[in-house]
Amino acid sequence: MTTPSTAARLSAAAHSPALPRPVSPHATSTPAGPRRSLVMRKYHISSLRPDGGIHQSEQIGPALPLFEAAFSGFARSTLIQTTNGPVAIEDLLPGDQVVTAEYGPTRLLWVGSMTLVPKANGDTPPESRMTRVMPEAFGMGKPMSNVMFGPGARLLTPAARLRQHMGNEPVLAPVRHLVDGNSVIEITPPRPVTVYHLCLEKHATINAGGLWVESYHPGSGFERKMGEKMLGLFLSFFPHIRAPHEFGGLSHLRLPLVSPEGLEAA
Repeated sequence: MTTPSTAARLSAAAHSPALPRPVSPHATSTPAGPRRSLVMRKYHISSLRPDGGIHQSEQIGPALPLFEAAFSGFARSTLIQTTNGPVAIEDLLPGDQVVTAEYGPTRLLWVGSMTLVPKANGDTPPESRMTRVMPEAFGMGKPMSNVMFGPGARLLTPAARLRQHMGNEPVLAPVRHLVDGNSVIEITPPRPVTVYHLCLEKHATINAGGLWVESYHPGSGFERKMGEKMLGLFLSFFPHIRAPHEFGGLSHLRLPLVSPEGLEAA
């Protein structure tokens, strides 16, 4: 099925400003005191306005795990299933109807992106690496072709595939914790790479190349780990959210984005 181009789709949105320019791959550093500095980075945000228009912004924020996880689920060119067929993630716009396993077509409210930059010395930390899932790694057509995920991606995974006992229901597990060196491979990108995440009306799993991957949700009780100012900054990245509870509940039990040795339900 032929998908309308981004240019054509944007021209149809009368109140929509132009898409932002590509993200600069360079993070900046802002002094946070005499002994340390807080690394900052650029985040690009596209969100649905109440009047149906699209709000575009570029914001500077800390390169902290909670912030980065909101922008690092999918690699550029990942095909997301919509009611108009598969669409490359960079061509999705707030207001599009994305197919979910739990609720069927669901409105896309928010698209976030940032750039991951590998270290020049080759010592790239896990949180800046990508994960490649090879064709049929999880069964016939799962996925249909190579799919690349960012460090913030969680895949709906049968509990039997996980090392720890999680009952019988499928669990949202970080894709990078499913690396086996054969069908799921960790990749250090040779150059800067743009990654994306999507926020829907409800937390759900979306079809990415034949795999069910979660939409973005910061996690239950995330606000309890943040000070008032940091929470205010974080929520400012989500114009459709006014208070933490408006993210809603989680659609499935899930595991945190930490090392396998410290896995807990989240």
